[in-house]
Amino acid sequence: MASSSVNIPENLSILVVDDEAAITRMISHALDQSGYVCMSAGNGDDALKIMAENAFDVVITDVRMPGMSGVDLLRIIKAKYDTDVMVMTGFTEDYDYESVITAGASDFVQKPVSFRELTIRLKRVLRLRYLMIEREQINKELQANVEKLVTYSSRLENAHQELRYAYLDTINRLVAATEYKDEDTGDHVVRISRYCTLIAEKMGLPAETVELIQYASPMHDIGKIGIPDNILLKPDRLTKEEFDIVKTHTTIGAAILENAKSDVLKTSHVIALTHHERYNGGGYPRGLSGNNIPIAGRIVAIADTFDALTSTRPYKDPYPFDVAVEIIRSEKGKHFDPDITDLFIGNIEAIRQIREEVGRMETVSLADFMWSNRDVADGTDKKISAHRP
Repeated sequence: MASSSVNIPENLSILVVDDEAAITRMISHALDQSGYVCMSAGNGDDALKIMAENAFDVVITDVRMPGMSGVDLLRIIKAKYDTDVMVMTGFTEDYDYESVITAGASDFVQKPVSFRELTIRLKRVLRLRYLMIEREQINKELQANVEKLVTYSSRLENAHQELRYAYLDTINRLVAATEYKDEDTGDHVVRISRYCTLIAEKMGLPAETVELIQYASPMHDIGKIGIPDNILLKPDRLTKEEFDIVKTHTTIGAAILENAKSDVLKTSHVIALTHHERYNGGGYPRGLSGNNIPIAGRIVAIADTFDALTSTRPYKDPYPFDVAVEIIRSEKGKHFDPDITDLFIGNIEAIRQIREEVGRMETVSLADFMWSNRDVADGTDKKISAHRP
């Protein structure tokens, strides 16, 4: 996966909790050598006393300890502190990955502990922690400006052309903030705009409509500001409850853009609400089908899916370009409008050029390609098994 540009401070503080003193000494020594500031505790009660007087970025705790268990300690920490917790255990018959993660842990490590694996997992937890901190700051700035953006949007149509360009630039910058996950910041929404513009032009839509789609399509995921970061950035398959929360970004986005006066934001409202509808009626939030889905929503659906497939996401590396094309082809008449799918495939070299021009496009060979946990769980490998390495 692409390296992260997130800013992680130095001298991060770690608390190691285990009733076996030899283990705490070894782990603390190993982490000290890696530049972390470590403290240790022999049980949950002592750990909480230490935490009452010291701030920690991460707590690494054993599960089975005298008195308070590591899982009970985990729940208390998550209720009282803004601290990530990694859990260690050799008793996998009692505690599995899913149950511990559900309880609030950021990661799960089996004993005997490999220091190399522990360090790698700790770095991943810290990267995600500070990525969330940065996203939270961006979201605060975004939320403070969205209301102003919508309030003043009605002045666009009679404004000077220079004001129009400044306004559209503001939209793109704010939308880039909602898409902030990794070093792909902002590139996703630029590609979406260009893909959608290309498709709309090839469909022969009126120039005014093409322009509206060009400027409105980057707003498709504006509702993500209302989705918790721990769900948006989750590296594994979402639970049903988490996916239901993710689905609400369509209605949140529509609510933000509701009653807009400008044609751009009216189109953005339609796109935010309908870009996850499916041609066969299996999408959300309304289960629309066929031509009942507005044309702008049908166009953004295929552009957004293709860009997600070929880009790094918290839960996946980018898929090879040709694999992404075959996935799009396989969803003709199901997820996507058949005519738009044919047009998209028919102009695939122009699509490839856009993908190569905007942001870094990683070359992923079929030999190195691996399906994401989410896609394997959802049966995507069955759709184009010929491409599975």
